[in-house]
Amino acid sequence: MPPERRLRRRIGTRRVAALAAVTLLTLAVSTSAGTGHLMAGSTAAGSIALARSTALGPCMITGSLGVQMGEGVPTASGYAHSTGTVRALTLMVDFSDAPGKGSALDRYGEFFPQTQRWFRTGSYGRLDYRPETPIRHWLRMPKPFTAYGIERGAPFDPGYRDLVRDIVTAADPNVDFRSYDILNVLVTPNAGPSALDTVLSVTFAGNTDAPVADGVPVANASFVYSRQDDGSGSYSDTGYRVLPHENGHTFGLPDLYTQNGGGTVGHWDIMSEDWGADNDLLGWHKWKLGWLDDSQVSCAAAPGTKEYTLTPLSRPGGNKLVFVPTSPKTGYALELRTHGGNDSAVCRPGILIYKVDAGVDTGNGPITVYDSKRDSGGCTRSPNVHAELSDAPFAPGESFKDPKTGVTVRVAGADLAGNYRVYVTRR
Repeated sequence: MPPERRLRRRIGTRRVAALAAVTLLTLAVSTSAGTGHLMAGSTAAGSIALARSTALGPCMITGSLGVQMGEGVPTASGYAHSTGTVRALTLMVDFSDAPGKGSALDRYGEFFPQTQRWFRTGSYGRLDYRPETPIRHWLRMPKPFTAYGIERGAPFDPGYRDLVRDIVTAADPNVDFRSYDILNVLVTPNAGPSALDTVLSVTFAGNTDAPVADGVPVANASFVYSRQDDGSGSYSDTGYRVLPHENGHTFGLPDLYTQNGGGTVGHWDIMSEDWGADNDLLGWHKWKLGWLDDSQVSCAAAPGTKEYTLTPLSRPGGNKLVFVPTSPKTGYALELRTHGGNDSAVCRPGILIYKVDAGVDTGNGPITVYDSKRDSGGCTRSPNVHAELSDAPFAPGESFKDPKTGVTVRVAGADLAGNYRVYVTRR
């Protein structure tokens, strides 16, 4: 999406408990992968394990109580587990003033099996994402869409509460909500404004005080409205990616774009940009989600200089992430991004360096990518990709320095297998 439209991007947030009962439709799930049953009061979000090795302890940065959905580790409780089998109840919804065009399964086909493949590739097979559609026709709501008063970023309005209640009531005769981990509501695209004008898609995540269906709180749910088609001709290949973005919130990941229109991450994570050519998640997120083992993460907490070898993030196996903590809430992450896997838009391979700040909330820029080629205009020609940061990775012979924290990263070179050596120095 072009920069001028960022102000209209979606906000997928985790609300405080006092407000949750008012509107949030989300699923608090069992922490055991593959159970297929929703359980209130989940003690862990199926992301990284609560037990961490001593060596990685200094790199487990944490936020504050005021951060509702942030980058701290481990992920807070109440979100869906992100490894093993995740059963995604998927409902297609329409209205009398916005009847579904074509069959409901056509709408379903806009997102699957592409979403399954994206999660399988990005998780190295650790997430078995299973969409299920027990109702294979449009689920007609009892009121016109306009009667609900759905607006951008207004999930606490009475109209949204009515919509949530009506969806549950309409689906309940054919759906056992206890059998699913997350909920996807695919609204007919002709309901509401075009995504080019206002993005209504939203996720309600991580709150056990949500409305109840079949005895369980429906607390991790993604709503997708109008199509993300900008007329560039890429929609058939990229339009589905709004759903992995929204589902990322159900696993506890924050928005990386900034609500005031800033682009601090660009196209390096689907939680930043989910349009245009394909892109993966950052290594930090893969660690949070449990897609990387502790053995694949190095914590550069000690003073001095140390050499590390990083393998491409798109390939299974090998060391993927070096983290350099700079405070209890912040640190620098290093990873190797190359063209491959979910990273089809990479036009300059190299070591991506970014700052993670667990004290910054979703939508306020909790991650900042550092650009090795400032003001270059970037190297991508993919439609609607944040071009300036597309050539951000550091190549062999290039260095990153932060005099304030005394951290220096030098990219030494690449071997014949495509792995990179980096030297991290900290005083």
